[in-house]
Amino acid sequence: MGYTLIKCLLTKNCAGFREVYTLSKPDTMSHSKLGIYMSAVSQPLNIAVLTISDTRSLDNDKSGDYLTQALTDAGHNLAARELVKDDIYQQRAVVSSWIADSNIHSILITGGTGFTHRDSTPEAISVLFDKEVDGFGELFRQLSYEEIGTSTIQSRAVAGFANNTVIFCLPGSTGACRTGWERIIASQLDVDFKPCNFVKHLVTL
Repeated sequence: MGYTLIKCLLTKNCAGFREVYTLSKPDTMSHSKLGIYMSAVSQPLNIAVLTISDTRSLDNDKSGDYLTQALTDAGHNLAARELVKDDIYQQRAVVSSWIADSNIHSILITGGTGFTHRDSTPEAISVLFDKEVDGFGELFRQLSYEEIGTSTIQSRAVAGFANNTVIFCLPGSTGACRTGWERIIASQLDVDFKPCNFVKHLVTL
């Protein structure tokens, strides 16, 4: 298994990362050169990314770019990527097609979780859930409170399962996407994360 050298400033239990005390060049490097590496997941998943925005395009979609890079860096596959307007029916059309696709295991959605008139992602997507992952929104807001204080109550991040596909709805900011991925989602999409993760609900092991 290959490893990608990174500078990890998170704790040793941070989602999606493992401390691997190894040498990239064992025959030449001293123990002082030991570093923290991010290993690829042992069970790659096919993950789709959807951005909800009235103002962005794929050319300037920084949050979608971040999620795409993060999931591929972790060893997963980008199954599809799209950007649609803040329109309930456009969102449902795209997500429903991905839910029906047995080759897509997870869907990451960014944008449309706030309180403006056009923010409608929770209303658009939650009706598609077979089961809600209530703890995702609760934990996301708890972690987000450390970063933005009480403003976190204006985030309506939600998650759920539909047809053996796990769907995460994140706010539109890149920082929020980073918090959601690094501190929650990455570990739950890692088959080796203990004591439990979502992978067994998505693929046959």
